[in-house]
Amino acid sequence: MLLRMSTLLLKTLREEPADAEVPSHRLLVRAGFVRRAAPGGYTWLPLGKLVLDRVTEVVRDEMAAAGGQEVSFPALLPREPFDTSGRWTEYGDLLLTLQDRRGADYLLAPTHEEMFTLLVQDMTSSYRDLPLLLFQVQTKFRDEARPRGGLLRGREFLMKDAYSFDLDDAGLTSAYDRMRTAYQQIFRRLGVEHTIVAAVSGAMGGSASEEFLAPAEVGEDTFVGCTACDYAANTEAVVTPAPPARPVTAPAAAVHDTPGTPTIATLVELANERRLGGRDDWAASDTLKNVVVVVHHPGRTDEIVAIGVPGDREVDLKRLDAALAPATATLFDDFAVRPDLVKGYLGPQGLPIRYLADPRVAPGTAWLTGANQAGRHATDVVAGRDFVPDGAIEAAEVRAGDTCPACGGGTLTIRRGIEIGHIFQLGRRYTDAFRVDVLGADGKPVRPTMGSYGIGLTRAVAVIAEQHHDERGLIWPDAVAPADVHIVAAGRDGQIEAALSLGATLVRAGVRVLVDDRPNVSAGVKFTDSELIGIPRSVVVGRRLMEGYAELRNRRTGDRQELPLVDIPGVIMGRLG
Repeated sequence: MLLRMSTLLLKTLREEPADAEVPSHRLLVRAGFVRRAAPGGYTWLPLGKLVLDRVTEVVRDEMAAAGGQEVSFPALLPREPFDTSGRWTEYGDLLLTLQDRRGADYLLAPTHEEMFTLLVQDMTSSYRDLPLLLFQVQTKFRDEARPRGGLLRGREFLMKDAYSFDLDDAGLTSAYDRMRTAYQQIFRRLGVEHTIVAAVSGAMGGSASEEFLAPAEVGEDTFVGCTACDYAANTEAVVTPAPPARPVTAPAAAVHDTPGTPTIATLVELANERRLGGRDDWAASDTLKNVVVVVHHPGRTDEIVAIGVPGDREVDLKRLDAALAPATATLFDDFAVRPDLVKGYLGPQGLPIRYLADPRVAPGTAWLTGANQAGRHATDVVAGRDFVPDGAIEAAEVRAGDTCPACGGGTLTIRRGIEIGHIFQLGRRYTDAFRVDVLGADGKPVRPTMGSYGIGLTRAVAVIAEQHHDERGLIWPDAVAPADVHIVAAGRDGQIEAALSLGATLVRAGVRVLVDDRPNVSAGVKFTDSELIGIPRSVVVGRRLMEGYAELRNRRTGDRQELPLVDIPGVIMGRLG
């Protein structure tokens, strides 16, 4: 492959795009790899498409090595299978739907579990047909409320999704482990630093679930690690160790006048000042904060629910959504229509709505909390005696320094990351929904169990750009670069001709080459563009051409080496391996 910049559809930018929020978005647009087509949608320009294809090639290669067979489904799907699985309503506003000319409902697929399941139902009948590992590379659509970060959160994106079908749970575990190893190999080849963390399944369903996160400050996911063991988890999946139930030793609950204390801080200050409950050492962690939310159940009426957490913590809405999935929650603020809910003074005792509490609110624990009367709080409100939660919920924020739930000896650190892959043990949710059975070896029906394994391919390109750049531009790893060598002709005294001749020699040897042969463009602009585009190595055909020399540059290290022009093909071939 030889690309000539004089004819290439490429326009580099000196100014940053106004809507760019993260480095990958800024650099991919400036370097001419992608161009915005619509909110959350991007056109892949020639250099960008080459990178995307190389990322896809790596993924396809490793999927085939793991035993995967590639198929391809339509992106436009009928409603009926999603009604059967329940996800027509579960996906809620994320689903992009439409009707055809006959009024039949369709959707632009966010994922394809239903279609893979139906295909296996149609094509298999015996235990001899399993196990199967099927995958596809397909465009997905999600109606994101706020597309952001360029390729990191779009409404349309390319994804590799794979599904395993096994006869029993042991087979599922084996397939899951095989795919976990394949993913590690994929990200190693792509040059992506990543951490594997425990995760929640969300609208996908299933049990065991792990995410592959690329550490990045711009990431929307937060994840924890332990200082003493190898525990790592998305904060949405962190399980709070509950204290053991304790005997009730607190006196009867007492109600106190606490005017002007609608916040935890003002409550603690007044409680210590007045020695409520005979104490002057109250802390925020001794109080019970009760937050009212509206739970939006797909296809059902909204529900008002109270969430109880220790007063030194906030309710994390992402953790709350993960715990309630497929439902979602928003803060309730229309207290005028619910005079029985006293804003700022809510307590769990006698609440007229469903009450879910943090696991720390264990039986026997005593709290300073609202008395459900304006300007009044109660001390010694004991869980299990004065109130019984309707259930436990993981909704409180996770903080650095919290005790590790796995080993109990270490503390948690918190980092931000970008999700680049997610694997699930789906189990039989979808084979149950579609009543998929095969005939077992004993002649009895067996219901297959499934695993799901996804990689965002367009997002992977952005993640590589996030991890591989400097102040001058992109620095692509060899495995995904749009070319192996960028030859820059300074532009005088036969330099363009020499650059093209060198490029042709390299192409004959199997090297992918980009030549900057643009006439009437200064050497300075060409060098700036070369660094911005970020091909791993470049050759400058410049001032020493008449002496038979050119300069070989390494984009990552900055090393420069002047070599005889005739030796450069051999040197490059040696370095490419």
